Amino acid sequence: MAEQVNSLEELGAVAGDVAVAEPETPREPVRDELGRSYATGKRKDAVARVWIKPGSGKFLIRDAKGKYIDYTAYFARPVLQMILRQPFQIAGVEGQFDVQATVAGGGLSGQAGAVKHGISKALQLYDPSLRSALKAAGFLTRDSRVVERKKYGKRKARRSFQFSKR
Repeated sequence: MAEQVNSLEELGAVAGDVAVAEPETPREPVRDELGRSYATGKRKDAVARVWIKPGSGKFLIRDAKGKYIDYTAYFARPVLQMILRQPFQIAGVEGQFDVQATVAGGGLSGQAGAVKHGISKALQLYDPSLRSALKAAGFLTRDSRVVERKKYGKRKARRSFQFSKR
């Protein structure tokens, strides 16, 4: 029958010296030759490429025409501007990084969520000590909710055509 195991050493002897998990090594900052960190953020159908570097808090968004404009002009609604500032507030580094972002696809709300996701990922790559705060706030997780596709025989994804009795 099976032997009773009382300690890890005995378990290693019985299992043929299975390796015990090593403690996790500290993460290294990931930066390019210009001192920037890059990440891609996604939300709904929107994709954002985000570069951050230490600076004065300048925040530029590249529009569809290829021009960089200030984020307050691109995202005019205060709610969307608040969404973009959240990762910096949670990490406690507000006004310390310059941001350049390129967005494509989706609408303004999805694009704001994509930029927020990209900023969060880039911040944790630039300074790995910020990872725990950003992860606890849920900013590193991609929001996977997308629009459901339209089905044949339906007016929308689930909405049927109006029934007519006569």
